[in-house]
Amino acid sequence: MLVELSVVEQRYQAVLAVIRDGVPIVEVAGRFGVSRQAVHRWLRRYEDQGLGGLVDRSHRPARCSHQMDPAIEVWVVETRRRNPEWGPRRLVHEARRAGFEPSPSRSGVYRALKRAELIDPAARRRRDRRFKRWERGGAMELWQMDVVGGLLLADGTTCKILTGLDDHSRFVICAGVMPKATSRAVCAHLAAALRAHGVPQEILTDNGKVFTGRFGTKHTEVLFDRICRENGIDHLLTAPRSPTTTGKIERFHRSLRSEFLTGRVFADLPSAQAELDAWVGSFNTQRPHQALSMATPASRFVAGSGRDPDTSAISERSGESWISRKVAVTGIISVAWQQINCGRHRAGHRVDIHLQGPILQIWDGEELLKTVLRDNQKEVRKKHAARAS
Repeated sequence: MLVELSVVEQRYQAVLAVIRDGVPIVEVAGRFGVSRQAVHRWLRRYEDQGLGGLVDRSHRPARCSHQMDPAIEVWVVETRRRNPEWGPRRLVHEARRAGFEPSPSRSGVYRALKRAELIDPAARRRRDRRFKRWERGGAMELWQMDVVGGLLLADGTTCKILTGLDDHSRFVICAGVMPKATSRAVCAHLAAALRAHGVPQEILTDNGKVFTGRFGTKHTEVLFDRICRENGIDHLLTAPRSPTTTGKIERFHRSLRSEFLTGRVFADLPSAQAELDAWVGSFNTQRPHQALSMATPASRFVAGSGRDPDTSAISERSGESWISRKVAVTGIISVAWQQINCGRHRAGHRVDIHLQGPILQIWDGEELLKTVLRDNQKEVRKKHAARAS
């Protein structure tokens, strides 16, 4: 009668054949169809643990090279709970800053969040390929500005905020609280931003009445347009019902609402402005931005403009008659709707323009490049309006 022996019994017979009968290990290995190393392993386990050492063990490896360390996974989960808006990329960046070695991967962090049910895979929004992302090549080339509401005071008043950021660096150049979005209040914050950071080449806004009067029943120049014209700033407008054109400022509004405005009531307008300034300062200098390869907006603003963000763009030549422009890669600058060629060899240089009535003087440092006559502004605006339509 044949009896099937268990794995443990066969290993026990092999061990007895060696230690009791003195059979060579090579012969025992050939008899049971295993390697010499396997027989040595059975002998070692039997000596250490007895018959229980011959039982099958788990084949799971002692360590897995791509498995996240439990301590890091606990840190990831707890950090995510404290900061629900942080995604895998931000968590990986913060883990590196915290000194975790080796740092976790984005896919590993995503799986950890999924296991902890802190992320819903079905809620991920796919990027719409119809929308083309764009970005200016340097700081101070373009500002995006808009008005957002939702700031609530203790007396029940709902205030507005004029927001503005630099297109290249996402540096917030303006975040001014105002009771109502009137033309005077908006332009007061615009003037403060110009004094603090200098004059950009262009400003992009929507078609709100506080920004432009070009689409009213009667064409009028509002105060915002006038400030842009007198400072040589090209005021660009989005197409109607096209919020994606100013996508950077809209994305900033999302962070502003979720991290600063939601669930908060401020005592009064000055305290709200003070707290908003502190939050914006942290946003500019401490918060890494995913679109900037996790650099801070302030670091890219300084690198892109070649100056400190708190200093004026025109340090030596100041006053209402002076403006500053950065020469594009084509050698062109734009002043008051007028394009002037400064030469391709000056691409990236910042030149100063002196406005003397109908005359423009362009200076590169101490060198006077050229003197040109300003075009008729009414005719230029008519041509631009005709192109836009």
